[in-house]
Amino acid sequence: MSQPLKVGVIGVGYLGRFHAEKYAALPDVDLVGVADLNPDQAAQVAGALNTRGFPDYLQLLPLVEAVSVAVSTTAHFPVVRDCLERGLQVLVEKPLAVTAAEADTLVDLARDKGRLLMVGHLERFNSAMEELRAKVTRPAFIESHRLSFYKERGIDVDVVLDLMIHDLDHVLSLVPSPVQEIRAAGVSVLTDKVDLANVRLEFADGCIANLTASRMSFKSMRKFRLFQPDAYLSVDFEARELTMASRQEGALGPLPGVALETKRFPQEDVLFKEISNFVAAIQGREEPRVTGEDGRAALSLALDIIGAMRKAKV
Repeated sequence: MSQPLKVGVIGVGYLGRFHAEKYAALPDVDLVGVADLNPDQAAQVAGALNTRGFPDYLQLLPLVEAVSVAVSTTAHFPVVRDCLERGLQVLVEKPLAVTAAEADTLVDLARDKGRLLMVGHLERFNSAMEELRAKVTRPAFIESHRLSFYKERGIDVDVVLDLMIHDLDHVLSLVPSPVQEIRAAGVSVLTDKVDLANVRLEFADGCIANLTASRMSFKSMRKFRLFQPDAYLSVDFEARELTMASRQEGALGPLPGVALETKRFPQEDVLFKEISNFVAAIQGREEPRVTGEDGRAALSLALDIIGAMRKAKV
């Protein structure tokens, strides 16, 4: 019988605490410890999960084989670099880093060390999105709205890196063509960063994607719509629904010859699915769902969009 995988979590604030809980629930994993700059927070989470708390993550690294990194976005690069340099397998919350150069360094370092670098684009594990992905053939037009109430979390970066990057990852994984043109606009409302952003992406194969993200909304919305020849697919992440409309001879849907179906999915623990995939990928039982290269691609596009917004203001 193989030994349990020794893991740790660096940063056990809002998201990191959940990471630690999921590892603690896996039978083939030993949650060796958690680290946080706030020693009281580290001790509290460690006590709840019957593990050790560390005020300095460097003390944790020699004791583990793999880590989740859930520190603030601006600290991703130095922490992930330290982990990879010590030969650890790493799951880091999105976005991978703050700059393209940082992302390149981390991806190259993981490759050189022969270690897994996985990025926490959580919605790749949403069942409705998984089913939509299986039905995509030739995307022609994509539209997404990701609106949320104002929260203190994530405001150290623009809303493009905080929220829109989820949908950028979806789009890049669904459209097999390079981006040719970016038209973007954004405004700051309550922070010194962009709080509301809209972008229109034109791809070389003709596909258009129109994405909106806001952390200044009075209502929450997470919807993703995709149009392709003969079909329309829509995911409502909050309602956990996939709506599909397609041409079908003899169908008696809302229009003659159009079949309409709405599929509802039960509540699921997508973070548990993500962390299970990370562990299984380390153990060679599954392929990692979101690689460092995927995370770098989403970050690079997000940064290009931020650059386009700044040019539009000049």
